[in-house]
Amino acid sequence: MATRQDRKLYSFKSVGARSDSLIQERRITPEPTPIGLKTPLQLGNGTNIFKMHYSLEDAIKDNLRNLIMTNTGERLGRPNFGANLMELALELGTETSDQQAMMRIKESAAQFLPFVNLVGFATEVDRFDNKEVAKVDLFITYTIPKISTKQHGLKITLYTAG
Repeated sequence: MATRQDRKLYSFKSVGARSDSLIQERRITPEPTPIGLKTPLQLGNGTNIFKMHYSLEDAIKDNLRNLIMTNTGERLGRPNFGANLMELALELGTETSDQQAMMRIKESAAQFLPFVNLVGFATEVDRFDNKEVAKVDLFITYTIPKISTKQHGLKITLYTAG
């Protein structure tokens, strides 16, 4: 049996903390993972050479814009990529060419971005004073059902002459 003199008294202040709890306290928040390049290309700031998308919705919007604005034959190695709207640019704003543009956008989106659900399409034509140059705004609404039910909008501007 131990005597009173053999007991050692310790203070809880001298125990310290476990090393894994210190790591949790000083946990460094990881940098978000980039999803894709922002277009038009811009120099990045810091860790990436170019500016990047960190939101999937923003990356899909950028990809849809690039798909619609690309004409077939412009993308190296992918001759069918694009909606090919420039050949309709002089006629956009009429019912026939608007339907043709909608069909081209729908077909190219179904082929290259099948996860995008196109909802609406509208055009607005603004003719300049010389009557030979016009600005055509395309308004496209869409959803991305696998990500969210929120409806997104995209405005694309084409300039025509003729």
